[in-house]
Amino acid sequence: MSTQEQAGSAATADRDRRTWDVVVVGAGTAGCYAAATIAEAGYDVVVLERKSASEAGHIACGDALKGADAFPEVISKSQLEPAFTNTGVDHGRFEIPQEDTVLEIPVPGELAVVDRWEYGRRVIEGAGDAGATFHYDTVVKDVRQADDGTVTGVDAVRQGDPRTYEAEIVVDGAGALSILQDKADLAGSTFDTNVTYSQFCSAYREIVHVDEPVEWSDALVFKPTERAAGYLWYFPRTETEINAGLGFQMTEEPMHLVDDLKRDLRNRPEFEGARVADKLGAALPTRRPYDSAVHPGFVAVGDAAGHVNPTTGGGIAGAAYAGTYAAEQAIAAIEDGTVDEDALWRYNERVMDHFGARYAALDVYNILSTAVDIDELMGLLAAMPGEQIAEALYSGSANLSWSLKLKALLKARGHYGTVWNLYKTKQRADELLAHYEDYPDSPAGFDAWQAERDRLMESVYETTGADPKY
Repeated sequence: MSTQEQAGSAATADRDRRTWDVVVVGAGTAGCYAAATIAEAGYDVVVLERKSASEAGHIACGDALKGADAFPEVISKSQLEPAFTNTGVDHGRFEIPQEDTVLEIPVPGELAVVDRWEYGRRVIEGAGDAGATFHYDTVVKDVRQADDGTVTGVDAVRQGDPRTYEAEIVVDGAGALSILQDKADLAGSTFDTNVTYSQFCSAYREIVHVDEPVEWSDALVFKPTERAAGYLWYFPRTETEINAGLGFQMTEEPMHLVDDLKRDLRNRPEFEGARVADKLGAALPTRRPYDSAVHPGFVAVGDAAGHVNPTTGGGIAGAAYAGTYAAEQAIAAIEDGTVDEDALWRYNERVMDHFGARYAALDVYNILSTAVDIDELMGLLAAMPGEQIAEALYSGSANLSWSLKLKALLKARGHYGTVWNLYKTKQRADELLAHYEDYPDSPAGFDAWQAERDRLMESVYETTGADPKY
């Protein structure tokens, strides 16, 4: 048989194949890094993607990528770099019209703005190069489970034909509000099912082309919407190609907030005569990471597990690491001959240790924002040093020297009630951060850990005056 005939035969086998070592649902960042890691280790993995091969990777995103210099190596940075369209961004520019103020906020680590569709194609290519198989035009309809609840595969429709995919482990990279979690019976495990629409935000973005270079091509621009619970962004892919978008809680009316974006675009002189090339919307989690993202035979990664910074909406780096950690634990479980919760638990620990604890603490500030008057909050932010805002946005906490505290208080005249509320909220966030750093090392300690976390959250709601989010 010729090489070409052998390749054709293998493609036919993959097309008709029913059983795999691992099935990954979703060809986003988390799914592709998971698939690449599994395939590189010599296991058979298939990625099920609902979009066509030409559309896969086309995802609504702010296009900002932080920390690309430290991504998992299974898909090399050199493979991704052609999608980096602006590596000259180094800070955030926070516009506060209520205070007639612009804050320049440094962003730690390597920062870039990417062409998200090109980036999406690159991570798919990387997973394919590692040996992963992709089935496009494949929509998952149901989850298959054994009598004891272990997930054993999925039912899908591929190019109009019903298909069954059986596997040792299913990796859920299907994004926010994943259908797999609606279909699976997860009640018999620690897997976090305390998930509602109120914990998510909608995002909408347009790719806008202008004739003249924008003055802020080295910055990520943020601006609050005219209504609470939303913000606008302008991220420069290049000096003349801008990702313009907004994020807002799902409790808000989307079209009213899209009108805010369009109004702001009309009123900014740099966008006069601008042309819109692409419009997309999506949902993303603005909540703490899932308490547990494992169930026998099943792990959730990326947006499907709340792996997004709840204050900035950034989720690419977290998704890459979550996919990698989940894959490494899946490999260990398969090699040990068991895919129960204990075998997969180390994945939870690694996520919490790397970024989950920080994100949980940051969600406390997100909760505070729902209970504070928007003008009060903007007035307080205008009085805060940019370095400390940056520290809080990315670490979950911030330290202020007494001299900085005094300066902030002097600038925050008229907002002392909000200052005190923020100070008490910071204490609650620090307590929560410390608790997450003691995340249990097995499912046996989970209930006690979760009970103490819930007690800490009660104090968060009491301090902030916010309505319970969970």
